[in-house]
Amino acid sequence: MVTKYDVFEIVYKNRSLLKPIEVVKILNKDEREYHVIHRYLRKLADENLLIKKRQGFQAEISKKTELLYNLILYCIKNGINYNFILDKNFVQFISDSLQREEINFKNIKLNPRTIKKYVDILDKYGMILILSEKPLRAKIFHNVLLNNLLVYFGYKHLIITESSKSCIPEIKKELGIYRKLRKKDEVKYQKIINEFEIPFIYHSLSLEGNPITLPDTVKILKDKLIPANLKAYDVDEIKNYQEAMVRMLKDTNERKPLSLQAILDYHRLALRHRSYLAGSIRTINVFIKGNPNFKTTPPEKIKNELDKLFEKYNEFIKRKNVPLEEILKFAVYFHNEFQHIHPFEDGNSRTTRLIAFHLLQSLDVPIFDIPFGLLDEYLSRTKGSKKREDIKLYQSLQKIILFNLKKINEKMSS
Repeated sequence: MVTKYDVFEIVYKNRSLLKPIEVVKILNKDEREYHVIHRYLRKLADENLLIKKRQGFQAEISKKTELLYNLILYCIKNGINYNFILDKNFVQFISDSLQREEINFKNIKLNPRTIKKYVDILDKYGMILILSEKPLRAKIFHNVLLNNLLVYFGYKHLIITESSKSCIPEIKKELGIYRKLRKKDEVKYQKIINEFEIPFIYHSLSLEGNPITLPDTVKILKDKLIPANLKAYDVDEIKNYQEAMVRMLKDTNERKPLSLQAILDYHRLALRHRSYLAGSIRTINVFIKGNPNFKTTPPEKIKNELDKLFEKYNEFIKRKNVPLEEILKFAVYFHNEFQHIHPFEDGNSRTTRLIAFHLLQSLDVPIFDIPFGLLDEYLSRTKGSKKREDIKLYQSLQKIILFNLKKINEKMSS
């Protein structure tokens, strides 16, 4: 069924005047829906989102319409149904929820069924961590999408984004459940891993500026179809990163420890579309685009810094019965140290994520994706940070791991 926002997206994108019947045809709808679409056009004009003229309708160019259009495009890119979230009641719920560290049926004054409906929407798109269903305990992730949604609907208030509350007890509990479930059905577990593959590839490369949408990523990797109008470079980047991820997962399944050669192999596979630098340590200085505060190691010191990092890594993985807290803290150190060494001309961050995941999985802490709702937070605490943020990344990593465990256990139990 066509919605008001579907109609707006078509008219705004077109920019020129459109008659109602032309909108019907662009939307590929039956002419019997003409009256519904015409009514939406008039309503959008009443809301000052479109301009009604004798010859038809066109977009009102303003900050509000630009924000709305960008919200819709952002949702399309990330495979999110914008009609679910462009709702004033939903946004009121988001506003109330983001002012609390956790939400439950007591501190959100809505009908429980309505709360569940909204929680299910957020859960579907990786924007909430459900700590408990009965009784409900959940934490919404504040990100760019929800922030711009609040701005569009006129909400301005303090949002709680920082929390020092530890997730370690919850992670330990879920790890216990995970290990029992995996022991019962390894085949199902491996199948679930494959389900995480495409979202992680999309999320990881979207952080690096790859413009291909999540729906198109699914078509490329799952359906083996290449949508029209995509650049070969961007498609190759996705395919190559999948190969690197498959190799990493194979290595962890075979309990192979990380080595510099293994990392060079991951990088070589991931950057095969740039063969002149794939799998090679850089010999020039590099900088993080848009973040001059991020310090990278001079090329003449890279080998020495990598040697020291791997000396610490090899010492760590030989230890027995390491507490979970120490595993996560070392993973954060390893992630940030490698990223600051920045041994390659390009592809450092995507490689860092692969080897950090390898480290955790080899220590029986499953992590296969960074949920959509935490991508902005993760980026702000890694290569987007003005200073090294090991403590804050440790807090983010707890939420990422708990999210992964909850999803794995939910799928394993179904």
